[in-house]
Amino acid sequence: MEPRFNYAKLAPEPLKAMYAIGTYLASCGLETSLLELVKIRVSQINGCAYCLDMHTKDARAEGETEQRIYLLNAWRETSFFTERERAALTWAETLTRIGNGVPESVHDEVSPHFSDKELVDLTWAVVTINGWNRVAISYRAVPGSYQTTKRQPQPSGENHA
Repeated sequence: MEPRFNYAKLAPEPLKAMYAIGTYLASCGLETSLLELVKIRVSQINGCAYCLDMHTKDARAEGETEQRIYLLNAWRETSFFTERERAALTWAETLTRIGNGVPESVHDEVSPHFSDKELVDLTWAVVTINGWNRVAISYRAVPGSYQTTKRQPQPSGENHA
């Protein structure tokens, strides 16, 4: 597959705004691992190969296990995710499939795991990755060439399978 055109060159101003949100989210206080899980899960739902390639690489560089990445699509059926991560994934899936709004029951399920500010930040993270997915899919961003700039995990001698 070939990209349709270089959207970054044609309209750099919106990209600057998207990058600014990403910079904010990186320092907002939400765990990097949680944000990466959300980005991967939303990208799975949307079918964005470019973003899946990017965020699985970034998650691994931050120490995420292969097992959790492989089973993220079926997270409800595993015991590998914390209650906070489960709440974040529930929120991310609901906002990504927002066709009928956000039921009060979902908010009630998720809100005990996050402060109001954290929930706002999590919402911006979901909004942002949905936006990136739509841009990458629309203009056929080609997966495979992304190289992470995140730190590489240090060997600890533990089995992280």
